Amino acid sequence: MKAIYLDCFAGISGNMLLGAFLQAGLPEKYLTEELRKVLPKDEFSLEISDATKNGIRAKYVKVLVHGEPAEFRASDSKHNEGEHTHEHDEHEQGHCPHHEGHVHRTMAIIRDMIENSALGDGVKKTSLAIFEQLAKAEGKVHGLPTDEVHFHEVGATDSIADIVGTAIALDHFGVEKVFVSRVNTGSGFVECAHGTMPVPAPATAELLAGFPFYHAADDKEMTTPTGAAVIRTLAEFAENLPGDFQPDQIVYGAGTWDLSIPNVLRMYIGDYQGREKQRLLILETNIDDMNPQDYGYVYERLLEAGALDVWTTPIFMKKNRPAAALSVLVGEEEKEACVDILFRETTSIGLRVVPVGERLEAARRTALVETPYGEVSCKISAYKGHIVSLSAEYEDCRRLAAEKDVPLKKVRAAAIAELRRRLGE
Repeated sequence: MKAIYLDCFAGISGNMLLGAFLQAGLPEKYLTEELRKVLPKDEFSLEISDATKNGIRAKYVKVLVHGEPAEFRASDSKHNEGEHTHEHDEHEQGHCPHHEGHVHRTMAIIRDMIENSALGDGVKKTSLAIFEQLAKAEGKVHGLPTDEVHFHEVGATDSIADIVGTAIALDHFGVEKVFVSRVNTGSGFVECAHGTMPVPAPATAELLAGFPFYHAADDKEMTTPTGAAVIRTLAEFAENLPGDFQPDQIVYGAGTWDLSIPNVLRMYIGDYQGREKQRLLILETNIDDMNPQDYGYVYERLLEAGALDVWTTPIFMKKNRPAAALSVLVGEEEKEACVDILFRETTSIGLRVVPVGERLEAARRTALVETPYGEVSCKISAYKGHIVSLSAEYEDCRRLAAEKDVPLKKVRAAAIAELRRRLGE
């Protein structure tokens, strides 16, 4: 499965995450287009640049806020503690003194914005999960129900872009597993609407409960509530790179400050096996006296029992009898169940068990794409970090072709074209 490892030696924030994903190859145009499904086009733009932090090249992301909806203007509002916002430099590490004119949105409003957007279901789910954790932490700190928490800095345009943008990136790369190192929160104090607060700020500390964190280097806020919320929602702690993790890329997202240490988030992207590689076997039997109608049922039973693949090969047996060689690829643990099915459900009276020396697989992930005819699940296959195959799910294409009365090949072509657009090809 596709996985990332977040090395937080200089903390973590929303813009550091986005910067790392962009350096990894997330298309800028695609990110902007997807964000505009939840945020108005004239409300924001992304300023993306290269940065060097203590000799390390990284991507730096800045969300430019061009205006605020009138219904959210608040000239005399007070800010809850949360991810800081600079008057001209939003969404990065640290807090800043209170200033006026920020978008104020409750969790209920943010949920409505995301749920009613045209974002994919997976992106919506991840975005909402991160915001729910953030709201829960803020609510606990300030004694408010989750839906009534007013996100000020955290809920402003720039930080919605950070959280939803992170969900878009995870979906784009097909990331199924997130690991995180110990987290450097920084140290010292910051000023916010509630006065002087210690680092980590209360919401950040709440979100990192259960994760190992520490204070090192400069007296700055290095881990923001948004970064902590991503960790709390998605990540599993790992002191070092897991043994079954095979990184294809190492990328860096830049933070705001210039520190005594490189102010970057290091992200490893690659494949995670999740367990020791199985010992694989092929079960084989030659059959010349079974009703051909029964093969479909046998296939279903074997796959339900955990077989990785099942296939038949036309052969000729003794006396030139037409027959079929039935082959089943199984793991050691599923062997006995599949053997039992073969003896019970076929006419076979003997099997061959052939060890598989090695099985090479392309990394695979799925993505839902929206076509003019409806949603289609697509498969992306990659080997050694390069895409080698794109395919559209046949059943989805077949169903939509029948529903819309269009050629199947037209639905398939539309799905692949949209997938290529998403991949920036």
